[in-house]
Amino acid sequence: MAEPSAVTQSPSISSSSSGAEPSALGGGGGSPGGCPALGTKSCSSSCADSFVSSSSSQPVSLFSTSQVHDLIFWRDVKKTGFVFGTTLIMLLSLAAFSVISVVSYLILALLSVTISFRVYKSVIQAVQKSEEGHPFKAYLDVDITLSSEAFHNYMNAAMVHINRALKLIIRLFLVEDLVDSLKLAVFMWLMTYVGAVFNGITLLILAELLIFSVPIVYEKYKTQIDHYVGIARDQTKSIVEKIQAKLPGIAKKKAE
Repeated sequence: MAEPSAVTQSPSISSSSSGAEPSALGGGGGSPGGCPALGTKSCSSSCADSFVSSSSSQPVSLFSTSQVHDLIFWRDVKKTGFVFGTTLIMLLSLAAFSVISVVSYLILALLSVTISFRVYKSVIQAVQKSEEGHPFKAYLDVDITLSSEAFHNYMNAAMVHINRALKLIIRLFLVEDLVDSLKLAVFMWLMTYVGAVFNGITLLILAELLIFSVPIVYEKYKTQIDHYVGIARDQTKSIVEKIQAKLPGIAKKKAE
């Protein structure tokens, strides 16, 4: 933070030292982060902004919350359509064929495209006698290595969710709250009927259809949906309170 203050004080230097001002504005003899060819005020503000932005930089995750939000709300129709269509075709393929067959066909299709393009560019370069090099050179030079810091960040984030899930499982199976354990039992009983009708792939297909349709419908009819959901929530809450009042030990626990 000393460089911007030094730059802002440079107008007070006398005319005899004006020849040293360009080097001072250049960031102290070519030091990184300098602001050559800028005025005093613009240089100080841009240097301060660059320092703040560099000091407050955080590790960027692969998929941010805003990106997922924009994806399921169809903010970019082309991108959402591509993701939705690709995953739906994948799930439909898994429903008709085995996992090994689907993966093998996908790899063969990808290799067919890349090998054909590689041979095509090689023939074009041989005919035109050009030396453009490898057509995928730009992608081969991309650094895709995962640093240890990024790996630890992802692991720490995953451990938070894992520990939370373990605590929830212990609470439910060791019956810390009888009502919550009964809710799980009823839900699992209902899932036995769902499993008798649908298999896992069918449920994943239905889940994808819901993920890419329910949010946009809710956004469009938010007021009406919130009204009916509030009514259902109030009725469910009253039923749960009646059940808790009749169960032994629950009323005593609340009184304590």
